[in-house]
Amino acid sequence: MKAFVYHEYGTPDVLKLEEIQKPSPKDDEILVKVRAVSLNKADAYFLKGEPFMLRFEAGLQRPQRTILGADISGIVEAVGKNVKQFKIGDEVFADLSSSGLGGLAEYVSAKENAFVHKPTTMSHEEAAAVPMAAVTALQSLKKGNIKAGQKVLINGASGGVGTFALQIAKSFGTEVTAVCSTKHLENARALGADHVIDYTKENFTKNGKQYDLILATNGYHSLADYKRTLTENGVYVCSGGTMKQIFASLLLGSVATMGSQKKITNLTAKPSQNDLMAVKNLIENKKVKSLIDKIYPFEQTPDAFRHLVQGHASGKIVITVL
Repeated sequence: MKAFVYHEYGTPDVLKLEEIQKPSPKDDEILVKVRAVSLNKADAYFLKGEPFMLRFEAGLQRPQRTILGADISGIVEAVGKNVKQFKIGDEVFADLSSSGLGGLAEYVSAKENAFVHKPTTMSHEEAAAVPMAAVTALQSLKKGNIKAGQKVLINGASGGVGTFALQIAKSFGTEVTAVCSTKHLENARALGADHVIDYTKENFTKNGKQYDLILATNGYHSLADYKRTLTENGVYVCSGGTMKQIFASLLLGSVATMGSQKKITNLTAKPSQNDLMAVKNLIENKKVKSLIDKIYPFEQTPDAFRHLVQGHASGKIVITVL
């Protein structure tokens, strides 16, 4: 089978299309013929091997997992003898970030509990755009104790996680403010945002408004700014953005809110079959859809990564494999 492989850290130029052995499923695994894969920021980090601490997981000198790609959608080609949830021919999607990655290939094999049946309302490209970003959004909002009637702000509402967070927050019956750049305002409105803020023209931490839940998926503001923008019992959840922002919320959040009922916290999302099933149900009930910035053919995978590292995509970058 064909796969995009990398044997050293670097730019998208290190990705090479190679012929490698097709995997065989173990007893508790399914073999999936990959139809589409979407890219996430994590793919760019693993490609470059940065930040350096990531290499303690990925390999100090060179990558141990040589095929990137976590978010896939495809068709079950074979099943292990202990598999109960799927059969040959089923359409499935998954986040393989805890299963060795491997999505940038014609076939991938992983444990059945990584997969969920693909939403019937979506193409493979649309489905591949969902798993990691949507589950991260859902887990972030749940960590922020989202409830109906709250005022929720999404900082970074035009990216993969942000576009899903906006829609999922609306599905809970909240009033959502989306923060993004000028060119993404209409997309945010189309996805259901009640209010939009153009961060190139307005600093939402200085307009006097407060929110019950702030989810930051991108951008940077100080913890003091976020604390001031929270209501009395408000919660701020950081699920992305700059390394400075992530480490600040992780290490200093409890200190910054000391003496108040406000909460500043951090989320490291984990793949969850149950959470992906919940997202699938929202999709099939027309509460959530994927927003795709651009679709690339498999042969242009390095170009898709170049687009990814530029960091200005509105929605997800997807690659059609077969």
